[in-house]
Amino acid sequence: MFRAARPDDFAQIIRLYRQLQPDDPRLTDGSDERAFAQILSNPALHLFVLELDGVVVASTYLNVIPNISRSASPYAVIENVIVEESRRGTGLGKQIMAGTLQAAWDAGCYKAMLMTGSRRPATHAFYRACGFSGDVKTAYLARPS
Repeated sequence: MFRAARPDDFAQIIRLYRQLQPDDPRLTDGSDERAFAQILSNPALHLFVLELDGVVVASTYLNVIPNISRSASPYAVIENVIVEESRRGTGLGKQIMAGTLQAAWDAGCYKAMLMTGSRRPATHAFYRACGFSGDVKTAYLARPS
């Protein structure tokens, strides 16, 4: 079942995020839980999950961003796309991405963007199969020094 994340999904989503970013430190100060609550309470931010038999097996994070160009149509940024490692290649990724993109279109977004740090051809093939094009724009990333 594709649905919006609920407050009681936190532990299962963090478990998936650890698969996505295994080197991230484990936070013990509650800042991750506060950020999670902030995301859930903001109507422009959408944390989605795919649940099977009561277990969260995939997640995406959709940000709907207001815009003054393109007839004031918002745009979407999708982050933290993750499918449970043991269930990859089973179609769950396409299922959650289809729901996430539909939510962006339903919000009136004129485009949806995402970036991946993966160099794996299979990852890029997956995003192309979901409707993304890797050759329309160029992405640049800056981080604090």
